[in-house]
Parts: sequence; C-alpha cells; structure tokens
Amino acid sequence: MALLRRSSQVFGQAFRFSSASVSPFLNIAQNDFVKIVEVGPRDGLQNEKEFVPTDVKVELINQLSETGLQAIESTAFVSPKWVPQMADNEAVLAGIRRKEGISYPVLTPNMKGLESAIAAGATEVAVFAAASEGFSRKNINCSVAESIARFEPVCERALSVGIKVRGYVSCVISCPFDGRISSAQVIDATQRLLSLGCYEVSLGDTIGVASPAQVSRLLRDMDMAGIDMRALAAHFHDTYGMALCNLVVALDAGIRTVDSSVAGLGGCPYAPGASGNVATESVLYMLQESGMHTGVDLEKVTAVGQFISGKLCRVNGSTVTRAREAQSKSVKR
Repeated sequence: MALLRRSSQVFGQAFRFSSASVSPFLNIAQNDFVKIVEVGPRDGLQNEKEFVPTDVKVELINQLSETGLQAIESTAFVSPKWVPQMADNEAVLAGIRRKEGISYPVLTPNMKGLESAIAAGATEVAVFAAASEGFSRKNINCSVAESIARFEPVCERALSVGIKVRGYVSCVISCPFDGRISSAQVIDATQRLLSLGCYEVSLGDTIGVASPAQVSRLLRDMDMAGIDMRALAAHFHDTYGMALCNLVVALDAGIRTVDSSVAGLGGCPYAPGASGNVATESVLYMLQESGMHTGVDLEKVTAVGQFISGKLCRVNGSTVTRAREAQSKSVKR
C-alpha cells in the first residue's frame, strides 16, 4: 500500500467521500480484485493512419488472451467510412481463438452494427454516449439525448438474445469543443445508460486533461446522486501524464474496473491532441506494487506490447517497459 499512500501525500489530501474518513485510501485493501478491460485492439488501434493487417489484429488478441485478462475489447461494428481501421470486424472475430472465461466485447453504435455483431458471434457489445453535446455531434452527428434514444432498441435487442451491454460516457471532465463538463451532464448520461440495461458504464477522460481533484469531485457527485461505484469503470487517457494519479482516486472511490491499452496505444480521431490510453503495463505495475490483485501476468502483457509496437514500427508507449529495458541494458554493461 506504500505506493498509494505516497500518491495521497503528493495530492495533498485524501480523496475519500466520507467526512468521517481519518486516513487516506481507507477504501483500498490489499488483495482487492481489480478487473482490467484491455481496449488496445479496438480503442488502441482505431486511430492508426495505416491499416493494421487483420492477421496482426487477430494475433494481438490471441496473445492478450494468454495473459490472464478477462475482457479484451476486440473491434467495432461501425461504418468503415468513419473508422476504416475497423472495416475487418467480422474477419477479426472469426479469426481469434476464444478462450473460456474471457469476454471479447465489440462496439455497436446502432441496430445495423448490432445485427452484424450478432451474426459474427459477439457475446458482449458496447454503446457509447458523450457527456458533451459538442463531442456527441462531432463523433456521431447527433445530440446526447438523440444518441441515447438510438441505443434503446440496441440494448433491448441485445439483452433479449442474451448479449451483455456495456456503456461508455466520453469527455467526463472536459471536451475539446465545449470545454469543462459539469458533473450533472455526466450523471445524466450515466444514469440513462444504466437504465437501458448496461451492466457497467465506463467513464472516459477522452482528451486526458483530468486532474485528481477533478476526478474526486466528479465521483463524489456521482456517489451523492446514488450511482454505485461498482457499476462504473475508469477510462483515462494520459495526455498530461495524470492517468495513474486519477486511477488511484477512482480506486479509492470504490471503482474496481479499469480500462487500459497495451503499450499505451490509442488516441481519438475526434479529440485533437489526445494521446493514448493509459498503458496496461503501467496499471498492472502500480496495482501489483500496491498489493492489489488482477489475475493478469505483467511479463506476458509486456511481451505483447513489444510485439504490437514492433508491428506498428513505433516506440513502445509503456513507461514501465521502457524503464525495464533501460535498466536491463545498464545491468548488462
């Protein structure tokens, strides 16, 4: 727990909701289980300018399936006109080796996408809304209310055939078009998605500008609005290097699901300047050193990160991997 306590001292305050709280991070216990949702194959690759070969995507997912992860977001059934990187969605789902106990959710923004996903054998889907009107119109060309209304038949149909539905809310702290987002906007979008039957809603700091204090205030307000923290997931981008700090706050608030991307892959085509998601390797290292349990093998994930970074011909975005490499070279000298 030393790492978490040191983080609290850096922040200068304990991010607990209860006024009776007397020590920082009282809500985090060693051996607590944290579920990691790996979003690299979808969210991590969707903004790549060059098309990533289908066999590389399949191999990426297959390798991730051997790491202990329980959820791997695999692709998106969206228009290839808007997200050409996901045009091979059916081939990806058909090509992967599915392992028992692992969920392979796919994004489905509308009924057409859902029906295609069902035909391709999807067993879990995700719908995505925004807390920001500007982002919603830029991303899916409709208002927040209209987007959620579109999801109603999607959720109803998916649930009727036994398919789980996860929800996303983008821009929960700030928007590249609308600026600062109020807690009320996030609460409204989240409650609407939960009411449609989403078993969980992932809160996205889409442009990676959130600070620990801002995340604390948002989660405090959501808690006061009666939203169960266990029905939420944390999805932080690392544009300003605050993702891990923000995750500590989310964990302390009671959230126990974290979205992350192997090798820090990612970005958003509708969020100028946004860097990748927080690296799965960094999240695992922080949780491992804090005594929390994920069931995921850090060494295996690190190897997968090296694999996909090599295929994309880029420097690995995981600071943990880069630090270990530098340390290894120093020892060899």
